[in-house]
Amino acid sequence: MSATTASPPPPGTSRLPWLFSPTVDLLTFTGSAALSLMLVAVGFRFGLINRDTPEWTWVTSVLLIDVAHVYATGFRVYFDREELRRRPWLYTLAPILSFGIGVAVFSEGPRTFWRLLAYLAVFHFIRQQYGWVALYRARGRETDRFGRFVDSAAIYLATLYPLVYWHANLPRQFDWFVSTDFVAGPRWLELIARWLYRLALVAYFGRSLYRGIRLNRWNPGKDLVVLTTAVCWYVGIVGLNSDYAFTVTNVIIHGIPYMVLVYWTQKRTQWSARPRTVPVRLVRFLGLIWLLAYFEELMWDRAIWGERAWLFGEAWHKPEWQSWLVPLLAVPQITHYVLDGFIWRRRSNRDVRDIAAADSA
Repeated sequence: MSATTASPPPPGTSRLPWLFSPTVDLLTFTGSAALSLMLVAVGFRFGLINRDTPEWTWVTSVLLIDVAHVYATGFRVYFDREELRRRPWLYTLAPILSFGIGVAVFSEGPRTFWRLLAYLAVFHFIRQQYGWVALYRARGRETDRFGRFVDSAAIYLATLYPLVYWHANLPRQFDWFVSTDFVAGPRWLELIARWLYRLALVAYFGRSLYRGIRLNRWNPGKDLVVLTTAVCWYVGIVGLNSDYAFTVTNVIIHGIPYMVLVYWTQKRTQWSARPRTVPVRLVRFLGLIWLLAYFEELMWDRAIWGERAWLFGEAWHKPEWQSWLVPLLAVPQITHYVLDGFIWRRRSNRDVRDIAAADSA
């Protein structure tokens, strides 16, 4: 989710600036982070920290959250006729160009392809966290430049410092996609980033307490995003050198909030004209994205990886297919990264603008 602005609650209101509602916001951000950290604790209890990610964790975290949230974009774009008609060239060309560029990059070597895809994914993950902060700033009517600088520094360093640490301490026991994803970085850069990281978080929470206690301008949702991002990224990348810990702290706080955003968007637009009960809407939404995620991973496993015959069947072992099949299978992911920079911008999307301006009680 790219940075977005949103209209604040009406002037004079004393309500806190929640995006969806107090309950939904707390469950979305605090709940997903608590689930991540609880699974880390489970990993310690059962000795999973120093082992590869178990299959049940891969299914629940990677398949049902990480891969599935990519297909949630379809509800915002490809399953929405009005949205498709509004920007047909963008939505048609994005997957076509993603495939074409992917084939061209893969022809330079698999290492180049996976490295560029990993850095694109990293950029997407960072920008989504910044986007949540930007939304909360707008809902709280926070327009001052200094505050924006403090908030931006905090959320960017909460994600960038763990990544700098990762680059400075290669190899790790986990990878973003494959073992050659990242280029090793200098140790001195990690030292500088560490102090900037600490300074940014102290400045952020100091300013937040001042605004709350002295000015009665609390923005707890924004604070929760910064806090949970800093904790989960630090634990999963810096604090623990564990594939299991990285998986559960990385994908859950990224994928679940995104799916909530898409679901909430559709609830207030498409589904408002065709009322359905919450269970029916959830089954329709989750069932479809889980089915698409399963089919994609089936293709990846049988044609490329061959790691989970128990779930997807025996591998095909067709290495000559990789030059076009790998870029093809990456199209949903790349398209998600690209379109995410457009579909959540308030200025270019009336529906999102109306939703962001609505009373979130």
